[in-house]
Amino acid sequence: MKTFYKPSEAIDWSKKRLHDFGCVVKTERWQGIESPDDMWELMNHSFQMFIPKSLEELVSEVRPNLPWADDHFEERIGGLPLNPPPSNEWWPFNQNKNSEFKKEEQFSHTYPERIWPKKAPINNSTGNLTKKILKGIRYEYGDFSDVLDLLEREPFTRQAFLPIWFPEDTGAHHKERVPCTIGYHFMRRGDFLHVSYFIRSCDIMRHFRDDIYLACRKVFWVIEEMKKRDKSWENVVPGYYAMHIVSLHCFNSQKQILKQKNI
Repeated sequence: MKTFYKPSEAIDWSKKRLHDFGCVVKTERWQGIESPDDMWELMNHSFQMFIPKSLEELVSEVRPNLPWADDHFEERIGGLPLNPPPSNEWWPFNQNKNSEFKKEEQFSHTYPERIWPKKAPINNSTGNLTKKILKGIRYEYGDFSDVLDLLEREPFTRQAFLPIWFPEDTGAHHKERVPCTIGYHFMRRGDFLHVSYFIRSCDIMRHFRDDIYLACRKVFWVIEEMKKRDKSWENVVPGYYAMHIVSLHCFNSQKQILKQKNI
């Protein structure tokens, strides 16, 4: 796998790879609505990079959409299955308040809802959660706090996976939007915490930088939370960020924009 020292190098390389090796694909849907254009797509794009050691360097290297990305990150780690999350109102690519993706004032899914699903859904008018913890085939649902609990019990586990794709998404049988993200896999090795991010679909114009930023910020957050629990995490720092994208794409009409430095 191609490895980069700086996130900016990984981003520039990804843009060039998509421009040079993509192809035109005619898909029926785009983000849950009829596709307004053909796609320029690169399949099975993967890389890994060193996560910067400070938040300031991460921001400088990745150039996420701020302040939105920071606001949404707080919603992702806030412990509530928010739907909709308030930050959707000022998302940079929000058009018509994302109304085309909502049904009865809620989205088919949100990241806070999938990260904290135990007592979802939340009642938007009262803020109340479901009384009972949701249950799967045999066991109760887990959430991000359970991932932390596992890392506390077994710091070097291979099981610390945070899923965003749920069984209810299979086959998109409900004919609504399904998550782009499959999930995040955290692994501590020595005094480094690595994350592998699996994503089925990534729009390089609207989501790529923010996806990288939000995943890396989760690593910072996990380390800080674990330091509160266990002294053995005292010297742990961010390690590798690996990203596996099945479909990296933009609209075909946007292909030439990939050559620009400011995207």
